[in-house]
Amino acid sequence: MIELQDLCAGYGKRQILHGISLSIHSGELLSVIGPNGSGKSTLLKAIVGILPPEAGTVLLDSARANALSRTEVARKIAYLAQGKSTPDMTAEQMVLHGRFPHLHYPRRYSARDREIAAAAMEQTGISAFADRPMASLSGGMRQNAYIAMALAQDADYILLDEPTTYLDIAHQLELMKMLRRLADGGKGVAAVLHDLPLAFTFSDRVAVLADGGIAACDTPAALCESGVVKKIFGVELVGDGDAGYRYRYPLD
Repeated sequence: MIELQDLCAGYGKRQILHGISLSIHSGELLSVIGPNGSGKSTLLKAIVGILPPEAGTVLLDSARANALSRTEVARKIAYLAQGKSTPDMTAEQMVLHGRFPHLHYPRRYSARDREIAAAAMEQTGISAFADRPMASLSGGMRQNAYIAMALAQDADYILLDEPTTYLDIAHQLELMKMLRRLADGGKGVAAVLHDLPLAFTFSDRVAVLADGGIAACDTPAALCESGVVKKIFGVELVGDGDAGYRYRYPLD
């Protein structure tokens, strides 16, 4: 479990997150939602140590994150940032990058590393594109290559910052189904999302950030009943059976 205890983080003198307490469990898909500027991306960066917390504690399976090396954290958590540049390499080379935390001197890929990368590409449906340059892939396939890299990293937790951005609706749904399968397979998955129906349809729990704090964190059904979505976003969501969640129309 990743556990945040009274976490505070920001940039210079500007504190963005104030006293965040939150957990991410193995076998769970947690969506993080909130208005622009509420601290969603900052939260993920603080968890992985890209942005050192100003106060509070991050525990990775009961170990203090700040006592672990970057390699040890990378073996625990795979992090996919938003707005990634497209590297000049093939999809297979990209996926093999996920093995870096496990390499030892002289840092050469073993047959086992290549087997793990191949399995990750198979799982994400990009095996046929292994030799293709990343720049030649569609947005959906490119995102799948990044997911495969995270799988090849063989970490227990996967954190994704706006993974559905720039994807058409079909690829957004396929990506969310993949994240759901990863959580059902035992991974702890946390994703920053802007699409509320997607977040509520696929997640076990949803954390709502507002003004740098946790406004609520609960199951989708409980959050809909609480009214917090309408309070924070000015919209209403309703469950639509097997079809998932949708906006309630007309909006008041």
